[in-house]
Amino acid sequence: MSPYEKYMMNNYGSLGDVNSPLQGRSLNWEEDLIWNLNEFPDEYYVEVMDTMFLQFEDSFDGKRILDTKKLKFNYSWLDTEAAARNKGVRKDYIKNEIVEVYPDTTVWIKDFNYSYNDPMHQDYFYHQAYADYPVVGVNWQQAKAFCGWRTKKKNSYLKSKKNSTTVPYFRLATEAEWEYAARGGLNFSKYPWGGPYTTSDRGCFLANFKPSRGDYAVDGALYTMEAKSYNPNDYGLYNMAGNVSEWTNTAYSEASYYIGSTMNPNVEINKNYRKVIRGGSWKDVAYYLEVSTRDYEYSDSARSYIGFRTVQDFLGTNLN
Repeated sequence: MSPYEKYMMNNYGSLGDVNSPLQGRSLNWEEDLIWNLNEFPDEYYVEVMDTMFLQFEDSFDGKRILDTKKLKFNYSWLDTEAAARNKGVRKDYIKNEIVEVYPDTTVWIKDFNYSYNDPMHQDYFYHQAYADYPVVGVNWQQAKAFCGWRTKKKNSYLKSKKNSTTVPYFRLATEAEWEYAARGGLNFSKYPWGGPYTTSDRGCFLANFKPSRGDYAVDGALYTMEAKSYNPNDYGLYNMAGNVSEWTNTAYSEASYYIGSTMNPNVEINKNYRKVIRGGSWKDVAYYLEVSTRDYEYSDSARSYIGFRTVQDFLGTNLN
């Protein structure tokens, strides 16, 4: 390490992040963990790894199952909105979040009664057949945590390449940004592909939704589909209508169009736990696929029909 890096590690336990939980100890993130029980190198390694698994009384069929509640992400962010509007010292507005990151795999069963969704519960988050499917079962806080993780991972990669440039923060889109992107440049369209119909001139469905009563599969999909299914809109974005609804960063209010600023509007009320979701999903009727339709879900809820996508501020392109 350079003299600067040595000083920071000895005094703060991290390279510039004074909120680091390491307390002066540096972790080697390049070291691969051994997960195969039969390949553990010694009993000391077993002792440590044993804490990551469920206890015997919670296991069955002779399998040790990972305790997913131990998988947490610790990150910090600056509440610039509060800092700009209130007096105080900077540290008062640094928020530290610890979020359980593993999706709720039980949503496929909890969301529906009298429905055989056990295969989705067992395989959706595990089997490679679903590797290109949209993530579900994550609440709003988990989606926000992923944005923080993705930003840190990207900037750490750039730093490893001796690149002094950092990327803007990944984040959830505001409701206005989401609708702008969904329209794909068609300002007065009903759907991302234009409209006014949900089928093409050849009778093919243009999205994954519930076209008719009790027949989810008539559009070619019973549940979710691969993320790049159907045709993209004119901005090249797939499934801005249907497949899964998407979290936005905006708090839901019936008066949003009246109280929001006309310049890049975004209603963000911290004490309002209803967050806007957009786009409609595989289980919704066509009304929810319309680019102007608004809906919400509580931020601590995880559903089998809600996912998310990340955005970044665009700062221009260096053409030199």
